[in-house]
Amino acid sequence: MSCPDKDPRPMKVLVTGGSGLVGRAIQQVLSEEGAVKDAEWVFLSSKDADLQKMEETLSVFLKHAPTHVIHLAAMVGGLFNNLENNLDFWRNNIYINDNVLQAAYKVGVVKVVSCLSTCIFPDKTTYPIDETMIHNGPPHDSNFGYAYAKRMLDVQNRAYSQQTGHCYTAVIPTNVFGPHDNFNIADGHVLPGLIHKVHCAKKEGKPLVVWGSGSARRQFIYSLDLARLILWVLKDYKETDPIILSVGEEDEMSIKEAAEVVVEAMDFKGEVVFDTSKSDGQFKKTASNTKLRHYRPDFIFTPFKQAMKETCDWFTANYDTARK
Repeated sequence: MSCPDKDPRPMKVLVTGGSGLVGRAIQQVLSEEGAVKDAEWVFLSSKDADLQKMEETLSVFLKHAPTHVIHLAAMVGGLFNNLENNLDFWRNNIYINDNVLQAAYKVGVVKVVSCLSTCIFPDKTTYPIDETMIHNGPPHDSNFGYAYAKRMLDVQNRAYSQQTGHCYTAVIPTNVFGPHDNFNIADGHVLPGLIHKVHCAKKEGKPLVVWGSGSARRQFIYSLDLARLILWVLKDYKETDPIILSVGEEDEMSIKEAAEVVVEAMDFKGEVVFDTSKSDGQFKKTASNTKLRHYRPDFIFTPFKQAMKETCDWFTANYDTARK
């Protein structure tokens, strides 16, 4: 389904979750690379409004009157946080997503780009997964609350686009990492958690303990690359159907391999131990970027080792103020 996003008003983009990992990356790309020069930008954080409450959500949308929205806000967490709080992840994300899309509709937003996740795909599936397979079966049990809430965004996008004629769409990134991530060891995602663990192990002279066997496989995308692609989607992608934003299948790696890159980037010389009493989560969720390459065959991803070194250096330099 294609969707128009023309509007006679000057372009004004509101970004929910604007102070998080991807929101800060978009700010950096806008500042350093001058993308989307003809727009006014508003980056919201949780301090500006509680998006779980419709009254506050609509109020902030009326205040800023955007023409376009990049919807990044969500309740997110790592594997072990999801395992213990599936109900909270379901309810809170359903409220946030419904309020944001409805507020966007009420103030006349012509295009909304929401952010999904590859964890929404069925657990039992064939690989690689692509955009047509989202609703083909239940997601992995470890994070079904979050996954189903995110799936519903795809349903909402199709319904809003059909009923309003405006462009509501979504991107599906693979595992995102970069500066300004949540480096909390207990409830962060795998790479920022590893970076923080290496920092602590190095400082305390202890072994690095990696949760799980290290065999699970993932595709990782640098937050700055994702930001560049989201800006392209905002400007030029005309489909309601979502698009996977990912490195290629050939760039998928094991958690053990990723940990080795973190160890190298932080010059850690100690022992590395894998705690196999901890869950690996879903073994893999290999995603195809064929659709992205159809549109953007020219896009060059930052090499993983370079992106990891930049992320580790940022964390070390900003340790006192980083989210952890």
